[in-house]
Amino acid sequence: QVHLAESGGGLVQAGGSLRLSCAASGRTFSNYAMGWFRQAPGKEREFVAAISWIGGSTRVGDSVKGRFTISRDNAKNTLYLQMNSLKPEDTAVYYCAASPRGWAQVASVAYDYWGQGTQVTVSS
Repeated sequence: QVHLAESGGGLVQAGGSLRLSCAASGRTFSNYAMGWFRQAPGKEREFVAAISWIGGSTRVGDSVKGRFTISRDNAKNTLYLQMNSLKPEDTAVYYCAASPRGWAQVASVAYDYWGQGTQVTVSS
């Protein structure tokens, strides 16, 4: 079992930045690929970014490419999402997730463990 807890969400103006964190506990963090997803009201869950188990490769969704960066610190059992140039359409609940598959995963079905989410609201 892997327990995930997101933090760092909040209210920010358009053009601003936030850094989300996801603290992992339980099984060995470095054994899991990690991802960020988001879900806005009335919309389906959307892939944001993913990173392989040792951080050697990453994938980023088209809607956030060039603005968001995913990273991880396996020594601290923590996943990060640096979000820059935020737009109102980035408003959503952001979830981190863990996949036992080692490479960066885009599909949500590849993830076995999910956090409770953190709200990000971007005002115009």
